[in-house]
Amino acid sequence: MTETQAPAFDRHMLEALVCPLTQTVLEYNAQAQELVSRAANLAFPIRNGIPVMLVDEARELD
Repeated sequence: MTETQAPAFDRHMLEALVCPLTQTVLEYNAQAQELVSRAANLAFPIRNGIPVMLVDEARELD
C-alpha cells in the first residue's frame, strides 16, 4: 500500500452498520471514502479504513 492509497474498507462491515440517526442502511461511496445515509442526508467519513459514525463528523449531502 502506498502513502496516497487509503486502507481498504471491509464491505462486509457495511452489512452490520446502520445510520446512527435513522437506523437505515448505508451506501458505500468508494471514491469519496464515505458511508452515505440517504434517509439522514449525511455522509460519514471512512478514515484509515475505519468508518467514523459520529453525526458531528458527518457532512450534509448536497
